[in-house]
Amino acid sequence: MAFDYKKEYKEFYMPKNKPSIVAIPKMNYIAVRGKGNPNEEDGEYKKSIGLLYAIAFTIKMSHKKEYKIDGYFEYVVPPLEGLWYQDGMGDTIDYNKKESLEFISLIRLPDFVTEKDFLWAKNEVTKKKGLDFSKVEFFSYEEGECVQCMHIGSYDNEPKTVELMHNFAQELGYTHDITKKRYHHEIYLSDPRRVSEDRLKTVIRHPIKKAK
Repeated sequence: MAFDYKKEYKEFYMPKNKPSIVAIPKMNYIAVRGKGNPNEEDGEYKKSIGLLYAIAFTIKMSHKKEYKIDGYFEYVVPPLEGLWYQDGMGDTIDYNKKESLEFISLIRLPDFVTEKDFLWAKNEVTKKKGLDFSKVEFFSYEEGECVQCMHIGSYDNEPKTVELMHNFAQELGYTHDITKKRYHHEIYLSDPRRVSEDRLKTVIRHPIKKAK
């Protein structure tokens, strides 16, 4: 049976719908940076998703190619994730100004995938599809200590869950720590094309630090 990161690492991908503290180790990702309203049909965000999945599945199916990745095992492609921020907004996100949102779209890579393997896949899919994959990068991110919670419902209602998270962390002696290197993080467990808005499941994660 293929290795499923959501099932094997439930503490990262399947938190309860009440806040908890979690320590996130360094992970490697396929990443695309961009800016703009994620709901725009032909916007940068939706284009980034196609680029990510093209490379993710090229790596997943690499065992059927001549190129072999050391330590490869069959796995389920991990869920889409996103790091979000707004210039000048500090540690908050203004959901009413989606046009000013900046993002790093992500798909986690298995630990056995090196940057060399990623570059092979990027070159392979560029030749196959004839598209521009120059914006796609190998991205390492170590989040450290965070507060997270499962959010169920519309993305626009996330502030309510974020408030619960911040209050929970504050009661335990933490303060949120969103910076230019630590981001508002979302993990998308539902496909909005197939699931009604009120049933969408999104992991929301914020970096924290001990309050002084």
